Amino acid sequence: SGDRPMSSLQDKLHSDLNDAMRAREETRKSALRMLLAAVTNARIEARADLDDEAVLTVIQKQAKQRRESIVEFTKGGRQDLVDKEAAELAILEAYLPAQVDRSEIEDAARKLIAETGATGPRDIGKVMPPLVKQFTGRADGRAINEVVRALLGG
Repeated sequence: SGDRPMSSLQDKLHSDLNDAMRAREETRKSALRMLLAAVTNARIEARADLDDEAVLTVIQKQAKQRRESIVEFTKGGRQDLVDKEAAELAILEAYLPAQVDRSEIEDAARKLIAETGATGPRDIGKVMPPLVKQFTGRADGRAINEVVRALLGG
C-alpha cells in the first residue's frame, strides 16, 4: 500500500479526533491528541511509518502511563487527577484488543517453553520476546514476565 502511508488504526484515531472535536468532547479530544502526538514521535524515532502493531504498542505505553499516574495521584489524594487519567485510560483502552486472561498467557508460555527447550531463569530471554510479540496490545509486559518467571522459576 505505497500510496497510503498511515495505518488503518491511525486513520481511525484521526477520524475519531475529528468526531470528538465536532462533538466538543474535551476528554476524548485531549486523550486522542496526546495519543496522536505519541504516535508521531514514535514514527519520527522509527524513521518510518508505523503499522497497526506499532501503533498498538504506542497506545499500550500511553495506557500504562495513565495506570501509573492513577496509582501516584491516588497516593497523593488527588481524586480530580485520578478521574481525569481514568477517563483518558478508558478512551485509550477502547482501541486495544480485548485483554487476555492469565491462563491464556500461561498456556502460550508453556507451549513456547516446550518448543524452545527452556528450562530455567537463564532461558527467560528465549521465551519473553516471542510472547510479548504474540500478545501485543492484549497483555501487559509485566503480566507476561510474571507468568514466564513463575514457570521458569525466575
